[in-house]
Formats: sequence, C-alpha cells, structure tokens
Amino acid sequence: MLPDERRTRPLTTDRRAAAEAAFERLSARGTAFLGSRAPIMGGAMTWVSERNLVAAISNAGGFGVIACGAMEPERLREEIRATRALTDAPFGVNLITMHPLLHDLIGVCLEEHVGHVVLAGGLPSRAAMRLVKEGGPKLICFAPAPVLARKLVRDGADALVIEGSEAGGHIGPVSTNVLAQEILPLIREVPVFVAGGIGRGEAMLSFMEMGASGCQLGTRLVCAAESIAHPAFKQAFFKGEARDAQPSVQVDPGFPVIPVRALQNKATARFIEFQHETIAEVRNGALETKEAQLKIEHFWAGALRRAVIEGDVENGSLMAGQSVGMVKTEQPVAEILADLRAQAVAALEARTAV
Repeated sequence: MLPDERRTRPLTTDRRAAAEAAFERLSARGTAFLGSRAPIMGGAMTWVSERNLVAAISNAGGFGVIACGAMEPERLREEIRATRALTDAPFGVNLITMHPLLHDLIGVCLEEHVGHVVLAGGLPSRAAMRLVKEGGPKLICFAPAPVLARKLVRDGADALVIEGSEAGGHIGPVSTNVLAQEILPLIREVPVFVAGGIGRGEAMLSFMEMGASGCQLGTRLVCAAESIAHPAFKQAFFKGEARDAQPSVQVDPGFPVIPVRALQNKATARFIEFQHETIAEVRNGALETKEAQLKIEHFWAGALRRAVIEGDVENGSLMAGQSVGMVKTEQPVAEILADLRAQAVAALEARTAV
C-alpha cells in the first residue's frame, strides 16, 4: 500500500478489528471455562430451559443450561440424553439444592458425563459440592453476598453466578449493579458470571469490564424461536414493560416467602389470597407451619406450567425479569446472541471514533 493510500484509508475497519479483539480478550476466561464461543450462559428457567432451547443456545455459541427443577432422576437423565442428541457443544445442568433427591440427581449428572453442574436455589451443602467435585464436573454456585461468595470459593466452587433482584423468578433483595460492585473486585480466583436485568450487549460489556467473565441471561431468551413457551406466553412478554415485572408480596412475616418476580396478572392477586387462606389453616390447626410454608412455596410451580406450556396467561405465572421490556419480537437464538455481541463491540468501537 502506498503512503498516500494509507493516509486516506478509512479507519472504520481498523477500529472494528480492534474492538472485536478487545471483546475477545474480555471473553477469554469465560469462554475457556464454559467451552463455548460466547461468554453467555442461558438462565435455567423451569419448563423453558429444556432440550430445544438449551441445545439452540449451545449450538449458537453460548452455553445452555437444563433446568432440572422438580424432575426425578430418570426424567433428568432422559432430558440430558435428548439434549445431547441435539448438540455436540457443551451444556450444563442446574440442580435445586432443596430437591429431596439432590444427591441422586448429581449421580445422574456424573453417570451422563455432564461437564458443568450448577447448584442453585439456596446455599449448597459441602457434601453436595464435594460429590460434584469428586465426580469430575465443573461446579458453578450462586453467590448472593460477598461473604457467601468467599465461602463458596473456599468450599470448592469453580465459578460463581451473582444474580440481582432485577431477574425473573425467585429473587434476592440486592440489585445486580450493587452485587457486581461488591463481589467482582473481591473474587478473582474463579470466573464470575453476572445475571439479572441484562438485555443488551452494552450492559454485558460493562460488567465484563468490571471483572466479570461473562453473563447469564434468561428473560432475553424466553421468546427465542426455539423456545417451546406457548405463543400466548411469548405475547405477554412482547407486551410487557420493565415496570410490569414486579416481585410477589409476602403477607405475613411469620410465613416467609422468597419473592418471585413476574408480570402482574390474576395469579398475582390469587397468590396473596392463597397465602391468607393457607395461614388461616395454620391458625385453626388444620396445617403445621412447615407444611404451610411448603404449600405456599409450591403455588408457583403449577402456575408456571399453566402459563408456559398451556398458555393460560391470566391464571398462570408469567415469571419475567425487568429486561422484559427489551423483548419485542421472536428471534432465533443465534440472532439474539449475535445482536448482543454486535452491541458490545459497537460500544467498544465508539470509544475510539474520532
């Protein structure tokens, strides 16, 4: 190339290449840990994160995660094998720590050679963590506070997810932004993935520049073309705005309820009535307190299936994060992931524009 040509050559291509390279550097730790091309984990959403969506995420370069939820061991085995039939790429399995057959479910993951196991829904026991670790899979745990993040790393977690209250489904009390500021500077020994309210690549980039190895997205992927969620469920998401995704209300401090963030509908009002009715059964001696708490907690399990699978968006649970306002159309997973990457790279590129 002649000197004059070099001087007059547009800088756009060079800036884009530099931005792409910078994003790859930020992604390197997360993609190496997950074995994926993109540092994006799919959130484990009951009834939604099944074989089709999980395989689509992994095939598109992300990291799909099966939501075991209340599955029995052999049902989980079936889902793992069905997912593997749809993808050769790595994927993980999310197990709820409160599941009465947790150790059996871990055993299934080991027997099926699952590469990554996520223990969620509560602080995992050291015994459960040790069982995963000794079996070979990489262990991912949720850390709701700095002190617990430290403890989980000491106990053997290979990676952490920090999920803020903007997320859909069961949530904690602290925002994603605050958790990231508290935990990302503290934890350097293992990869940390940030979740909750993330719907665009610029937000993903900001957390990765703070030290995150990647992000976990759920709500943004619910309405993917490959998702089996009912068309009516998807339409509710398309119509929803951030302000419509609200946490559930606890009516009595004596009966603690983990808040559930969802789009407001008849089921939301019904949950308040259900709590009052169940608590009344305890007061009149018809139920023990622990039974009542479990009954209240189980309310959402059936309600979620009614909405996601049957399409009853009035009486079912519309669990959604506050990023739901950014979900406006059905897209293939590959297109969603490409959009997120393009947004992050464009943000990097814009910084060097003259």
